[in-house]
Amino acid sequence: MKGSLIILAFFAVGVLSGLWDIIPSDLLKDEWNTYVLYVLMFFVGITIGYDRELLLSLKKVNLNIVLVPLGTIVGTLLGTLILSLVMQDWSASESMAVGSGFGYYSLSSIFITQYKGVALGTIALMSNLMRELIALLTAPLSRRWFGPLAPISVAGATSMDTALPIITQYAGKNYVVIAIVHGIIVDLSVPFLVTFFCYL
Repeated sequence: MKGSLIILAFFAVGVLSGLWDIIPSDLLKDEWNTYVLYVLMFFVGITIGYDRELLLSLKKVNLNIVLVPLGTIVGTLLGTLILSLVMQDWSASESMAVGSGFGYYSLSSIFITQYKGVALGTIALMSNLMRELIALLTAPLSRRWFGPLAPISVAGATSMDTALPIITQYAGKNYVVIAIVHGIIVDLSVPFLVTFFCYL
């Protein structure tokens, strides 16, 4: 929760900085988004590769565990497709591109801003931030109403990092490995799915 509020605060400071022309325009060229994206992907790779315990636990996992992230991906894309039917300003592919962020706001918003513009990129940032906040705030209810896998699915890509403590608390320690595998698979799908739907 605290991490999400910090991100939201940085976003607000960024908006105000843009409104008040605090940062020189030369520093705001489009290429910087690409460089930041490369750095983010590099650090995601380091995080996964560096965690030896995670790699060992993944070797012991049953392949049926893959059904959880697949369910999250299919459910999210289906939900955004249905929502796009009542949204007039954005096409189905644009709505699905936003949904394909799965809570990974930093990566998806940079991609979408690059391919579709600032307006949709901002929507992607806010909707994915909201997904993380909803995951953190509703974990006890989703666990009670839909079972222990629900908080994992709602968290999307954040199930392996920021939402993991709350998932552990409400779903139980037995679901930690599932949450981590879920987060990794959903995380890795983000650049491919966002790019795919942006190009449709």
